[in-house]
Amino acid sequence: MTARQSIVFNGDLGSGKSTVSIEIAKRLGLRRVSVGDLYRQMAQERQMTALQLNLHAELDQAVDGYVDQLQRDIAASGESLVMDSRLAWHFFTDALKVHMITEPGEAARRVLLRPSGPAESYTSLEEAKARLRERSESERNRFVVRYGVDKARLRNYDLVCDTTRATPEQVITHVVDAYEGRLAAEVLRDAPPLLLLDPARVYPTEDVANLRGLWESDFVGSVAAGGDEGLAPLTIGYTGEYFFVVDGHRRLSAALQSGFPLVPARLVAEMDEPVAAGVSAVEYFTRHVRADTIQDWEAAHKIQLPLPEHVLRTPDAVLAGDPTNGG
Repeated sequence: MTARQSIVFNGDLGSGKSTVSIEIAKRLGLRRVSVGDLYRQMAQERQMTALQLNLHAELDQAVDGYVDQLQRDIAASGESLVMDSRLAWHFFTDALKVHMITEPGEAARRVLLRPSGPAESYTSLEEAKARLRERSESERNRFVVRYGVDKARLRNYDLVCDTTRATPEQVITHVVDAYEGRLAAEVLRDAPPLLLLDPARVYPTEDVANLRGLWESDFVGSVAAGGDEGLAPLTIGYTGEYFFVVDGHRRLSAALQSGFPLVPARLVAEMDEPVAAGVSAVEYFTRHVRADTIQDWEAAHKIQLPLPEHVLRTPDAVLAGDPTNGG
């Protein structure tokens, strides 16, 4: 086991934090505390929805104050536990800080499927997507104003896991392996966060035609046999919305061909951080990710990537988004 005592979970609404944290607590024999459950109870007592309580908390500091003090007390106690909380990473120093993400449509689908209560209910997929986004932005703004921290910054965390296509068991296995030092220990020690990304949601920055060896059967076969945990981490940039390859297109392609739901990666730059030569992650993405780059990668790997805003503004965006031009 690593020197870390606790595991704290933060992440997107609908990303599966509850499912994963409950099972990990059972497997490791640790107590689990859910701040989300506490907030839902507080909302119900006030006859509010979860969104209404979030908006109310922007004006009334007492709502967060009670929960914050609870988390500070737990962190100071030294108890090893599993914490499901969107701000525990800010209060805990010696924990494995896990951030879970998922595609917004998939997150909305999940929350629609789970039993609803008076504090959290939706009538349609679109309503769920809109309200989940609004709740997340409300929390983000509140945390920036009140604590001076941005929960959207991946550098806050040790491990970032995309649960869009991964099963709960796959996510649980990877988190436990990271906690116990079996997964990418050098990245977690020297250059966190370790990213575990859905390869079907990562954008290429080079044209398929210029990449050699994508279809070498020996290489693809060795990747498939080794599994995602045996794959050398990709080098990845992040715009704040999109992940993109800086180095590792061949490994990403092999992961897609092998059907992996997750690939390991190192974060080289996010948002305004420089990728190289003073070029920020956002600028790098805008320069290198074009409509034809996306279209050719999609056609080669039988996936579909949403067209980013800068691509939608270009004349060839219509062709890239036209399924009849998939080649």
